[in-house]
Amino acid sequence: KGLKANMKRLYQLINEATFPRCDCEFKYKTLLFALCFFHSLLLERRKFLMLGWNIIYGFNDSDFEVSEHLLSIYLDEYPDTPWDALKYLIAGVNYGGHVTDDWDRRVLYTYINDYFIDDAIEAPYFKLSSLPIYYIPKDGPLHSYKDYINGLPNVDNPEVFGQHSNADIASQIRETRTLLDTLLSLQPQRSVTSGESQEDKVLNLAADVLKRVPELIDFEATAKMVADDMNPLNVVLLQEIQRYNTLLKTIRSSLIDLEKSIKGLVVMSSDLEEVFNCINNAQVPPLWEKAYPSLKPLGAWTRDLVVRVEQFSKWASTAHPPVLFWLSGFTFPTGFLTAVLQTAARKNNVSVDSLSWEFHVSTLDDSNITEQPKDGVWIRGLFLEGAGWERKSSCLMEPNPMQLVCAMPTIHFKPVENKRKHTKGIYSCPCYYYPNRSGGSGRPSFVVAVDLHSGRVPSDHWIKRGTALLMSLDN
Repeated sequence: KGLKANMKRLYQLINEATFPRCDCEFKYKTLLFALCFFHSLLLERRKFLMLGWNIIYGFNDSDFEVSEHLLSIYLDEYPDTPWDALKYLIAGVNYGGHVTDDWDRRVLYTYINDYFIDDAIEAPYFKLSSLPIYYIPKDGPLHSYKDYINGLPNVDNPEVFGQHSNADIASQIRETRTLLDTLLSLQPQRSVTSGESQEDKVLNLAADVLKRVPELIDFEATAKMVADDMNPLNVVLLQEIQRYNTLLKTIRSSLIDLEKSIKGLVVMSSDLEEVFNCINNAQVPPLWEKAYPSLKPLGAWTRDLVVRVEQFSKWASTAHPPVLFWLSGFTFPTGFLTAVLQTAARKNNVSVDSLSWEFHVSTLDDSNITEQPKDGVWIRGLFLEGAGWERKSSCLMEPNPMQLVCAMPTIHFKPVENKRKHTKGIYSCPCYYYPNRSGGSGRPSFVVAVDLHSGRVPSDHWIKRGTALLMSLDN
């Protein structure tokens, strides 16, 4: 485990006879070390979980061996180093063949672009990270490279990967939660002879949840109110009301049936038993998670549900969209954003396919935003993970120690026609529905890419950090 251990293992695969296998011996040795570091980095980045990779990939020694073979062939065949071909074959085809997520592929290319460049060969002691201890050692025999690797730290600093020290804390918290969830699932499922029984505990919790569950939104009345103006936003409103009403009915019926089954009035089905166990462990039953995914515990999930339904109840009662939209409250946010684009397309008499998003992060407090924008919508309630936000300069910044996420100011999502792509100083930040970036139950977590100013550092800095926007948290 660790960069040092991985690099030592890879160099054990190489012997003195095959080490100078290339005509361009110096170039081969240098790039072989860079490739070895690159491979180890990809493997160890997994420890950062979602800040490392959205999906865990099975990179293995075969990938390294094939890449090493390609490296030797191309260096022998071409007098000038074919960087583009090497980067494509190694990162795009060989390692990239494992990668199924576009944002993970961006991370892969960011690393290979740092190591496979002319400076790696021309500059002495070429730095492989921001830490001075990690560099390509001077040319020498095989044992000199092994001696250098033996001198590397046993414990990897997150900065080696381009990560912030907070990334270690975030991954340790998630690993601890996984461990506790596993222990919880192994506890004996039996009633106690003294004190509150398991059945009484679940009955009390179920009654408390049932008391908090909001009333159904009047779909028929809302449909009549907006019948004369069936614009895309009103269509989304009606769809969201239907989904939430279905969810609320499911919650009510399952809690009422659970109470009856505990009292022995109806048979305890497998679904009710699952609800019983989840409520006992303060978890959200899978039966309730069909409307939208979440990692929140039961108490936080119930409070969140109340706020979600409240947003649509107010909208339905007035038939006027809110000034600030809480995007996290939508069960299908991609549908809402498409509706906003359709509204702008009809208003300006243009094709919806020609529209894309422009983003402006507000420097005002939400209380000072009292009117809807001329085009687009105000979006509130997003969280930034893997970075901080400098409100005054309206750009990304380093997070404070122990600051794992920070609340983002309200963002203006503005539809624009035939937008030119600006990449300099802009970080294309993926926005996810919840902290599990790979999604689940056949539903992706990715919603939209938001362009944010990268601040004093290039966008590659934030790509390595795994910086992303989250619509909801796990607490």
